[in-house]
Amino acid sequence: MAGDMGDAGGAAGAGRPRVLLPAARTGPVAAVLKRIGIALLLLFAVVAAVYADRDGYRDNAGGTLSLLDCFYYATVTVSTTGYGDITPVGSGARLVNIVFVTPVRVLFLIVLVGTTLEVLAERTRADWRLNRWRSRVRDHIVVAGYGTKGRSAVKTLLTTGVRREDIVVVDPDPRIVAEAAEAGLAGIVGDATRSSVLRQAAVERARVVIVASARDDTSVLVTLTARQLNPGAKIQAAVRESENVPLLRQSGADHVITSSEAAGRLLGVSTSQPFVSQVIEDLLEQGAGLDLVERDVRAEEVGGPIGAVGEPAIAIVRDGRALPYDDSACARLEPGDRLIVARSSHRTRHSPNGIGGDPDPS
Repeated sequence: MAGDMGDAGGAAGAGRPRVLLPAARTGPVAAVLKRIGIALLLLFAVVAAVYADRDGYRDNAGGTLSLLDCFYYATVTVSTTGYGDITPVGSGARLVNIVFVTPVRVLFLIVLVGTTLEVLAERTRADWRLNRWRSRVRDHIVVAGYGTKGRSAVKTLLTTGVRREDIVVVDPDPRIVAEAAEAGLAGIVGDATRSSVLRQAAVERARVVIVASARDDTSVLVTLTARQLNPGAKIQAAVRESENVPLLRQSGADHVITSSEAAGRLLGVSTSQPFVSQVIEDLLEQGAGLDLVERDVRAEEVGGPIGAVGEPAIAIVRDGRALPYDDSACARLEPGDRLIVARSSHRTRHSPNGIGGDPDPS
């Protein structure tokens, strides 16, 4: 364990963290075709303006300007070549050149050098979006680690009504963070054990920190750093080995889940009681069948036993403790209690009120 922590600390010297915000992406072919379309549109606009007032132009070769001459004049004008063989002589033609053709020429040049300008504009826009995001993000959820556990945690959060804008992913792999950004999540590229990286995620203003690192030593360091930056945040952490649970709790985690042992217990249950295992898996997948929901005790339920609740209630939460349904304290529900009830998402979807007539799962 100690040796692992040393390795993790050495790996913390990664580069400066980068913030990736969700944004629509345009392919290179589409970007080139878009520029070509804009350039042609500008060119045809000049052709139309010149052809409409072709009597106001003089051609050194003599005669009235044809449509081909208008195309020729528009091409050499917007490209700033300007041979001078066709010139505006009428007042209207000169006015059109001042107020229309000259601005179009500038826009045409912008399109020609659009790649450089687009990069500069994109950087400016990205900086503006980043500063705006940093000033507004608060009471959000930071997910440190976007592997299997992190993705599952985010998926469950989304199914329970958490907005994508309220989730920030932190991971050292740029490809994984880019994947999170494509999914509509803000992402930080960097090592979550470093305080500078967690500050980029505004962890000091977060309400929840989910530590879903692949290694237990990394989870301990992330928890320590997050707790130091935000003493009031709820920190939920996962570890592989149960012997590391006390370390996570001492580091500041409010709740610790032992992932490998939980999977082992589920395997054991599935061997002897396969349908029980199936129900447990169903409960773990929010919104896909049976769900466990925590809600407030309603006014009409206060004073009665937990068995009188109109939906299957398996526990109450009182004074920060979860009491099973057969506890003596569950014989009388009190104001401020919260119930943990089982609900069928299938029935909820097909019933206007769901189980127990409560449309609000909170």
